[in-house]
Amino acid sequence: MSDATHGAGTGDLVRQAAEQISRLVRDELALARAEMMQKGKRAGAGAGLLGGGGVAALYGVAALVATVVLALAEAIPAWLSALIVTVALFAVAGVLALVGRRQVARAVPPVPREAARSVRADIGEVRERAQR
Repeated sequence: MSDATHGAGTGDLVRQAAEQISRLVRDELALARAEMMQKGKRAGAGAGLLGGGGVAALYGVAALVATVVLALAEAIPAWLSALIVTVALFAVAGVLALVGRRQVARAVPPVPREAARSVRADIGEVRERAQR
């Protein structure tokens, strides 16, 4: 036993334990909050990328319509160039959607895994010390 706990009475030890447990709970809650904020930011970024993919697809549809109009009204070079733009826009939309989907999948489920792991370790430590 340390000098500080050697002369302490039961009441002092109980008070110290209560203070330590209170501090531990506050620290674990802060860790869980920080982890949830990080996951929320990741989900927001993924949702933004998915939205960007949707906007690019919308422009792709508009370009496809322009391609059909030009194909009917003009010779091959005009509609072929419009078709190239359409394909490029759809390719961009596909890449943005895939990257956004991956970001959202990494953020879900929004469970604070590190905080839960830390709480389990703390409980194990308290049990071990209580058995001694």
